[in-house]
Amino acid sequence: MPHDALIIGGSYAGLSAAQQLVRARRRVLVIDDGRPRNRFAARAHGFLTNDGRPGAEIAATARSQVAAYPTAAFRMAEAITIERIDGGFSVAFADGTRTRGRRLLLSHGVEDVLPDIPGVKERWGRTALHCPWCHGYEIGGGPIGVLGRGDHAVQYAATVAEWGQVTLFMGLDVGLSPEDAHLLYRRGVTIETTPIARLEGEAPTLTGARLTDGRFVDLKAIFVGASVRVASPFAERLGCEMTDTPMGRVIKVDAMQATTQPGVFAAGDLARAASNITLATSDGMIAAHGLFRSLVEEETAPA
Repeated sequence: MPHDALIIGGSYAGLSAAQQLVRARRRVLVIDDGRPRNRFAARAHGFLTNDGRPGAEIAATARSQVAAYPTAAFRMAEAITIERIDGGFSVAFADGTRTRGRRLLLSHGVEDVLPDIPGVKERWGRTALHCPWCHGYEIGGGPIGVLGRGDHAVQYAATVAEWGQVTLFMGLDVGLSPEDAHLLYRRGVTIETTPIARLEGEAPTLTGARLTDGRFVDLKAIFVGASVRVASPFAERLGCEMTDTPMGRVIKVDAMQATTQPGVFAAGDLARAASNITLATSDGMIAAHGLFRSLVEEETAPA
C-alpha cells in the first residue's frame, strides 16, 4: 500500500489528523476538493490564536505545516468512489486514476440545507448565519432574527439573545410548552408566528425581513437553524452506521472517531452535531490517534 492513511477532506479535521500521523512518520495522502463549509464566511472567530483570520488563511497555514513533513502528500481533486479492497481501500478520481491506502479517514464535512426563503442564500455566512458563538459578537447588538422550529429553535433563540434583541420566527405551527415560553420571556425574545416572505437589503447586507402579511421587521442579521447533510455518500456506501441529531444525520463514531466499519474513521462536522473549527481540529487529532493505534494493532498481531 502506498499510504497508511487516506484522508478525504483537507480542512481543519483532516489537516489536524494528518499532522498527528505524519509526526508519527506515517505515510498520509490528503485528498481535498477545495470546497470547505465555511468558504462563505469572511472570517473565522473563536479559534484560539486565530481569532478574526479568514478561514482559508488558517487552512493554508495548516496545509503548509503538514506539507513540511516528508511522509505527507496532497491531491487537490474530488474523490468519486471508495471501495474496500484486500488490505485497505481504493479511491477513484474523475480522471480515471486511483490510489490505495490501509486506512480511511472521512473528514469531508457537511452541506447546510438552507430554507427556501428568498434572500437567505446570497447572505449566507455574512448576515444570514448559523453559529452565534462564531459570529454573534461582530453583529454589535441590535435586532437579530432567529429562524427555526421545535425545541432546538427555543434553545437556539435563548442563546442568540446574549448578542442582541431577538425575534424568533417560528411559523404558523408554533406550539410552546409553558417552560419554553417562560425561558423566551426571561431572555427577552419576541415570538413571531407570521412566516417570512423574503429578506431585504442590498445583499449581503440585511435590513430586515418582509413577512407574508406585508409587515417589515428590522434586522441586522438572522441566525438560521439550517439542517445539514453529509457532503458525500461514501460512509453509507461503505456500510457505516448513521445517527440522527437535531441538525440532521451524521456518521456514528465511537470515542476514538472510529465508525462501525473496520478501518474507517470519521472526524469533524460529518460526525458530530455541534460544529466549529476548535471541535473539528480536536476530532481530527483523536481520529489520528485511533487510526494509528489500529495500524499498530494490525502490525503487531500474531501471524
